[in-house]
Amino acid sequence: MNVIFFLLIVVAFGVAAWRQIGWVPAKPDDVAPMQALTDGLLKAAQNSVTLAIGLVGAMALFLGLMKVAEQGGLLAVVARVVRPLMVRLFPEVPADHPAMGAMIMNIAANVLGLGNAATPFGIRAMQELDRLNPAKGTATDAMVMFLAINTSSVTILPTGVIALRAAAGSTDPAGILPTTLFATILSTAIAILAVLLYRRWWPAPRPSAATAASADAPGEAAAEALPPEASQGYPAWVSWLALAAVVAIVPLTVAVGGAISVWIIPVLIVLLLGYGFARRVPVYECFVEGAKDGFTIAVRIIPYLVAVLVAVGMFRDSGAMDILIAPLGALTAHIGIPTEGLVMTLLRSLSGSGSYAYLAAVINDPAVGPDSYAGYLVSTIMGSTETTFYVLVVYCGAVGVKRMRHALAAGITADIAGLVGAVIACAYLYG
Repeated sequence: MNVIFFLLIVVAFGVAAWRQIGWVPAKPDDVAPMQALTDGLLKAAQNSVTLAIGLVGAMALFLGLMKVAEQGGLLAVVARVVRPLMVRLFPEVPADHPAMGAMIMNIAANVLGLGNAATPFGIRAMQELDRLNPAKGTATDAMVMFLAINTSSVTILPTGVIALRAAAGSTDPAGILPTTLFATILSTAIAILAVLLYRRWWPAPRPSAATAASADAPGEAAAEALPPEASQGYPAWVSWLALAAVVAIVPLTVAVGGAISVWIIPVLIVLLLGYGFARRVPVYECFVEGAKDGFTIAVRIIPYLVAVLVAVGMFRDSGAMDILIAPLGALTAHIGIPTEGLVMTLLRSLSGSGSYAYLAAVINDPAVGPDSYAGYLVSTIMGSTETTFYVLVVYCGAVGVKRMRHALAAGITADIAGLVGAVIACAYLYG
């Protein structure tokens, strides 16, 4: 992200300077290129703060609801549902090993859109998987599969994106549910297939006798207590039924989406609060605690908003975007990928905060808006994939893995699949 941020600024300055040198005003009130660049970057900086303040309410609402659901044990329910599927995906990891429990909790948190809770579980999962690693410093097959699933981001409730769309004045903020589900299912399926396919070109190295002897014995590693909610799962048929239900939601929302879209957010509020109340959670206090997190997050992203909006604004106002990206965007627009979609795809793979800020900029732009095709597309891309490079760097760095093998290739493949899925779904529903 450092390189992208710096290049956007430098290229914008260079293009504006070149235009300024040869600039001749056609009218007395024409604005000089350098003056337009200065005015644009100052306005972008001001708008970023205004945007963050407007986001506080929506973020507080949705994070408050998710806090109630989390305290009520919804995370545990999802963990028990996915456990039988996880055992099949990771046959080399013992079912009672702490790594399995941590991976289950991580994926369950991602499914519910609880990114803040997912990261600690993900780091712990990598640490536990490394205890089974006979070749330290090199990712095992289980690590690569886990990383690929994380980068593809299985998300059923993209609450953060819905909150941002609501704050931008969308008439249908939850309209991205069917498109996000389709894109995230496709990206995750492709990620799993890519891991299995690329494995033949990146085989696991043979450990030396000394390295293999240094790996923890399974019994010793399993001595650590598993989270109760991850230590056992529902029968396998429950997991397959739940998976079929998730897949069935996509055509259901497409068929009757117009009729039920206005119900989604109110019903979601009632169901989540009702679930917490039935589980004897102090819903008011818990909601307020989660809402505080929403306020904190909205304020925390102000620096990222300033950085990204200023850089993108300079790039646009200098004329560099028209010169560099507009021709490519004109070509890809014929296959349903406008310029905004290209930029969003690149940023989403590199920076979570940067892509979030760019999404906010696009859907709050009067020329685009949250309910346009481009608005739905960038929202779907944001909700259906994860920050690939961030996940790989943080998770692998936590255990000293330097050779990721095919994890990066599988992650990029999943990102491309997510983009294709987003284009197909958005073009069908909103194109």
